Amino acid sequence: MAARARDRTELAFLLGGLLLVVLLLGFAVVADLVLVGETQGFDDRVLRVLRRADDPALPIGPVWLRLAALDITALGSGAVLGLVVFAIAGFMILQGLRRTALFVCVASIGGLLLNSGLKEIFRRARPDVVPHLREVMTLSFPSGHAMTSAVVYLTLGALLMRVVPRRATKIYCMAVAILIAALVGLSRIYLGVHYPTDVLAGWLVGFSWALFCWLIERAIERRRGVEQAHGA
Repeated sequence: MAARARDRTELAFLLGGLLLVVLLLGFAVVADLVLVGETQGFDDRVLRVLRRADDPALPIGPVWLRLAALDITALGSGAVLGLVVFAIAGFMILQGLRRTALFVCVASIGGLLLNSGLKEIFRRARPDVVPHLREVMTLSFPSGHAMTSAVVYLTLGALLMRVVPRRATKIYCMAVAILIAALVGLSRIYLGVHYPTDVLAGWLVGFSWALFCWLIERAIERRRGVEQAHGA
């Protein structure tokens, strides 16, 4: 049984590492296309399609859809994500899981800093083909909402997967985390504050960072388990 569990752990690390490489390569391709301007025509067309032909200031769809997009996009804001991380970390500390709380904080803050650094590197301006339906102040590439929501919600989804026993529940936790991150990113496009490639890049980097942090955390935990076993 121990050998089988060890084999599953090693397989998980291998698959995680391969997925991380694929995600990073995907981001590199998107970033290169954006830098040379290959995606600009596509980006502009998508934003225009989401607005009414007679008035680009109005998005397509009913009024409630715009209001829903504004509500959903708030799930990826710094204030909301900060409150979520603070609440979860506090709960973990009260449960005596200080290392897990530290992991959540480091992963979340690290994702925020990484996004800020990438924005300064690429310095892509915000879309100007349609009026923004939400006030924005930072640069465009990659999308901070898409990236940080992916980091925070996927990290929390991974933690929930570890504490629930049933496979179906594990899948549900991660599916909900992915859905929230996806909706936040799509809301940024609908509101005209990000190009589609900004959001795609944010997802790729956010997933990559969350996966990288998970691999590091699991490696540390595995090493601690080995040390404790030898100590015993």
